[in-house]
This record gives sequence, structure tokens and C-alpha cells, in this order.
Amino acid sequence: MGGRPEREHGYARYKMDGCRCYTCGFANATYCEARQRSIMYGTWQPFVDAGPVREHLLRLRNADMGLRRVAAVAGVDRQRLLAILNGRPERGTPPQEKVRPALAAAVLAVEPTWENLGGTTVISAIGTHRRLQALGARGWPQAQLARQLGWTDQNFSALLRQDHVIVRTALAVRALYGQLWYQDPRQHGVDNQAYSRALNAARSKGWSPPAAWDDEALDLPGATPYGADVQSPFDAPAQSARSSAKALS
Repeated sequence: MGGRPEREHGYARYKMDGCRCYTCGFANATYCEARQRSIMYGTWQPFVDAGPVREHLLRLRNADMGLRRVAAVAGVDRQRLLAILNGRPERGTPPQEKVRPALAAAVLAVEPTWENLGGTTVISAIGTHRRLQALGARGWPQAQLARQLGWTDQNFSALLRQDHVIVRTALAVRALYGQLWYQDPRQHGVDNQAYSRALNAARSKGWSPPAAWDDEALDLPGATPYGADVQSPFDAPAQSARSSAKALS
């Protein structure tokens, strides 16, 4: 009672628990046959070098991705990652030199993307700022953007002044940007006056619209927009109308 739960029937239960049921026996026979075939053809590789895995774990750590999160994303035991990095001090063993190929592949596949980072991980606000500014330069009023994000106007203004945000916020803004960057705000409840105010405010602050950015550049600190004043396609008819009105006056 209260001990380790029983393993599922298969190779591990055959080897570790001595189960000799049909399922475990078949799994063991299949494993041994595959192993023997691999040895015969010179492809048997039960272990691989742990060095690349260790280096990758350190890179993920430098990207603010902790071992607990890496283990969860890779689907491996955190203690095994600790053994790769630090060994087992309680046993007097150094960091592992070899690991199973499946574990190596699982860890090396983990990248420090926003989706893989924890929701409360702190990251640069650059991409978040650029997306919100681009929506403003497209004519979306800040008040409406704040409502769609579930924020107050004060929280929205404060966000635009912060150097860092948490991943959860960055993901929410990225999702909203993906929904709105190509939409005409006036087709979604924004009146002409609010639309014009948003455009004028964005221009006065030098904010660049979505057309000025490549998606992959939005989060790069050193990236720059194509132009300081890239015209929105929604503005073209209005600009032509104003020009015609001037010509007639």
C-alpha cells in the first residue's frame, strides 16, 4: 500500500517485475529480436553521447526555461535531466556521459518558444509593444484593444511603458494581433472619429503599421520597420477623397 504503482505490461515489467504474461513475454521477444537484428547489421545504438543534451539543457536554462518545464515539455523525468547536468551527488556519481537515444531526441527537440516557456516567465516586451503599436497605426483605438484583452485602459497604458512582460501577456497580444492586423476597425464597431484619433495618435508617436513589419522580425530587438509611415490600405480611399475635396474647393 502506498508503494510504486504497477508498471504497464510490456518489456519493462518483464525485466523489472518478473511478469511472464503473454503481453510481457511478447514485448521482450520483440525487443530481443530487434536488438539482435541491429547488432547483426551494425546499427545497434543503445546509448548516445550525453554532451549535446547537456549543452542544450544549459542553453534552455539561459533562455529562462527551467528543468521542471523542460522535463514536462519533453515528457521525461526531471531527475534524469538532473543526472545529466549534475550527476548523482548522493551516490557519488558524476554527470552522465551516455543517455538513451529516445531521451536525447526528446530533449533536443525542445525549443525555448513562448508556448514552451511557463506562462509567468518574464520576457522582453519589444514584440508586444510593436504589435499593439501596429494595431494603433492600423486605426484600432487603445480602449477597444484593452477591452478585447480584458484589461483596463490604465493597464494597457502601463503595459506600453514596461520593458518586460510575462509570456501569458505576450501570447494574448500575439493572438489578438493575428486576428486584427488585416481588419478594418470601422467594420468592427469603431466609428470614424475614433478611427481617425487612433491613426493620428500613432503617427504622432512614430508607430509603424503591420505592413512595415515581417512577422519574424516583430520580436527581434534590433529589427527595424520598412518605413516610418507605411500607408494603411484602409486609408487610401479616404486620402483620395480628401485630395478630390481639396481640388474642388
